[in-house]
Amino acid sequence: MKKEFKILATLVTIFIVAYALPLGNPKIQQAIQEAFRLLQWYARNHTLACVVPALFIAGAIITFLSQASVMRYLGPKSNPVTAYAIASVSGCILAVCSCSVLPMFAGIYKLGAGLGPASAFLYSGPAINILAIFLSARVLGFSIGAGRAVGAVVFAVVIGLLMATMFRKGERAKVEAALQMPEPEKPRRHITKTAIFMACMILFLVFSDWFNPGNVVVKTTDGQEFKAVVINETADAIRLQLEQDIDTAKFGEKITLPKSEIADMQEQQTWVIAVYHIRWYLAGLSGLAVLIMAWHWFERNELREWMQNTWQFTKLLVPLLYGGVFIVGFISVLLPEKQVAQLVGDNSLRANLVASVIGAFWYFATLTEIPITQALMKLGMHHGPVLALLLAGPALSLPNILVIRKVMGNTKTLVFILLVVVMSTIVGMFFGTFWG
Repeated sequence: MKKEFKILATLVTIFIVAYALPLGNPKIQQAIQEAFRLLQWYARNHTLACVVPALFIAGAIITFLSQASVMRYLGPKSNPVTAYAIASVSGCILAVCSCSVLPMFAGIYKLGAGLGPASAFLYSGPAINILAIFLSARVLGFSIGAGRAVGAVVFAVVIGLLMATMFRKGERAKVEAALQMPEPEKPRRHITKTAIFMACMILFLVFSDWFNPGNVVVKTTDGQEFKAVVINETADAIRLQLEQDIDTAKFGEKITLPKSEIADMQEQQTWVIAVYHIRWYLAGLSGLAVLIMAWHWFERNELREWMQNTWQFTKLLVPLLYGGVFIVGFISVLLPEKQVAQLVGDNSLRANLVASVIGAFWYFATLTEIPITQALMKLGMHHGPVLALLLAGPALSLPNILVIRKVMGNTKTLVFILLVVVMSTIVGMFFGTFWG
C-alpha cells in the first residue's frame, strides 16, 4: 500500500507540474533548457567515466567481498579506530563527486558495514579530495584550503560517530542478526587476489574520471581573446566562467558560446592536465588487468552474479541521479549568483546557514565548486560562508540525497543532512570570525 501511495504521489506531482508550468515565461524556458543542458553534460562527461565504473565496483563489493570481512573491519563491532580511519581516508584515493561515491556506499552498507563507518565513508569520499583541497588553497587562499582539509577529515569522523550513536538501537539489531547467521563458507580465493582486483577497479575509476580543471585561453572568431574556466560542454556549445572582464561581461560571470564561434581554445599546462591527456591509457591498463583477473580467478557463475548485482544497483540509483541532476539544472537559473552572493556577504548565522543549505542541495561535479565559489567571492561572499559551502557542497547534493534516502531511509537521511548543514554552519561562523 505504501509503495502504491508513492507511485500515486509521483504521478500527481508530474501532472501538476505539466499542467501548471508557465511555459511562456522566458525564465522558465531558460530553466528548462539549462536542465537539459546539465543533464546532457552529465550523460556525456560523467556517466560512462565515473558512474558506470562505480556501479561495477558496487556490484563487485556485494559479490566478491565476504560479509565477514566487511563486518570485521567496518561493522558495528569492529575496532572504531580502524573502521573510521579506513572510511574517512577513502577520499584521498577516490577523487569522485557525491553522486559517484553512492554505489560504493550502498554496496558496503548492504553488506553489513556499520552506520557510523558507512556514513564517514559517504561524507569523506567526495569531501577529502587531495586535488580539490590543494586547488582550493591555490585559488581561494591558503586559510580556506587548510580549513577545508581539516574540516573534512574531522567532519567525516564526527558525523560517523554521531550517526552510530543516534541509531545505536538499529546497530545492535544488525549485530545480533549477524551473530545468528551461519558461519561463512571458506573464501574461494585468497583475500590478496580480491584486494588486487578491487584496487584495479578503483584505479580504473580514478583515471577514467580524472578531472580537467578547465582553465583555458579562448579565442573567438571575431578576434576576442580571454581567460576562462570550462564549466560544462554539450554537443554544440561550451559553458564558460570568465576569469577576466570582456565587453559588458564581468569576471566570474558565466557565458555560453556556440562552438562555431570559438576559433581556438588552449589549455593551461599543469601536471593535472598531463595526466588528464593520458587518463584513458592508464584506465585502459587498469581495465585490462581487471579483465585478465576476472577471466583467470573467478568462476562463470560468480561473474554472472556480479553482473546481476551491478544491474540491481543501476536500476536503483541511475533514475534518481538523472532526476536530481535535471532538477538542479532547472533551479540553477531561478537562483542568480548575484542574489545568492547578497545573502552570504557577511559572517552571520543566516549567511552561513544559507551557504550550507545551498551547498547541501546543489550538485557540484569534482572541482567545479572552486570556480563557482571564486565567482561568489568576487561578488562579495564572506570567507565564513565560503568554507561552509565547501564543507557541505561536495559531500551532498540533491541527486545524492535522493539515493541516500533509498538506501538508508527517511529518518537517517534527514539526520545525515542536518548534521552536515549544522556542522558546516557552525564551523563557517567560527572560521569567518577568526580568519574572515
